[in-house]
Amino acid sequence: MEIIALFFSAILINNFVLHYFLGICPFLGVSKKIDSALSMGLAVTFVMSITAAVSWAINHWILIPYQLDYLQIVSFILVIASLVQLVEMFIRKISPPLYQALGIYLPLITTNCAIFFLALMAALKNYNFIETVIFGIGSGLGFTLAIILMAGIREQLDLADVPEALKGAGISLIVAGIMALAFLGFSGMIK
Repeated sequence: MEIIALFFSAILINNFVLHYFLGICPFLGVSKKIDSALSMGLAVTFVMSITAAVSWAINHWILIPYQLDYLQIVSFILVIASLVQLVEMFIRKISPPLYQALGIYLPLITTNCAIFFLALMAALKNYNFIETVIFGIGSGLGFTLAIILMAGIREQLDLADVPEALKGAGISLIVAGIMALAFLGFSGMIK
């Protein structure tokens, strides 16, 4: 039961974008169209899931036993950068139009602080392997949910009569704030 609570908590309550305000760059940059937002969300979910598993293994099988805890940050950054390179090569090979649509935001997954926060948070909370992977998948799906909702709203805002002063980033930040408040309502569901 705790695994299910951890999973849904990562998606809805402790959403990295709407609770911790991490990963805002791709959240705002790629959320103009639903299809590119979905692709970015799935790429981030994949990287988060694999990062969770690999960083746990490195932390528990190498760093902690050999008292190399001080290398956590460097090792987690190397894991994330390597995984993003693999995802980027895969997307470039499989779908060149998607690769073009994601543009600069695909390599920016490497510097996405949400992924790095995931690795550090899992180590800090001392989750076991299953909890770490579930936390990674849930966090990735939470990012995907947030970016798809934002993309859907932004597509509708293109058809709306938005005051000139709020067009672009202004209205996007207001919508993100309202979404964060809405997701705050989920915090009373799981204790």
